Amino acid sequence: MNNTLILYKSKYGAAEKYARMLAEKLGAALLENKKLRPEQLKPFDAIIYCGGIYAGGVAGITLLRKNAALLNGKKVAVLAVGASPYDDKVIAQVKAQNLAGLPEGTALFYGRGAWDESVMTAGDRLLCGMLKKMIAKKDPAAMEPLEQALLEIMGKKCSWVDEKYLLPLITYIAA
Repeated sequence: MNNTLILYKSKYGAAEKYARMLAEKLGAALLENKKLRPEQLKPFDAIIYCGGIYAGGVAGITLLRKNAALLNGKKVAVLAVGASPYDDKVIAQVKAQNLAGLPEGTALFYGRGAWDESVMTAGDRLLCGMLKKMIAKKDPAAMEPLEQALLEIMGKKCSWVDEKYLLPLITYIAA
């Protein structure tokens, strides 16, 4: 589909990798969200927004909310990129928190991203360290999948970026 615009905001690179893969697979235009001028949305039939998940929020999603009127009548999808394994409960929370204020029918998809503490900001490393200490005190049987995943990856460098996560989104856009 060549009448698609892929917008992205990527703090550590995984969302940008997914955005670039999507642009290549779909023959779509690609633009970093901070470079968007609202009038650039007008000619496209489909808009896909890729952003990392931080504290449940998709980075930069406010860009879509601010321009929601320009998205009416278009197929809109969000690819949320996170370090944790897919979990229905977490995805439902991400949808509830992020799709409010967007055109009705906006779809949310998930792609597992990457984890590399060596490139994180000092603030992000501090927050992750504090979270790890809190989680480590829990009974492992009572931990959420996200909490278990965090304990497993702390101190490691991991990338789960994979085209397989894009298949449902590509199917959605092509339909």
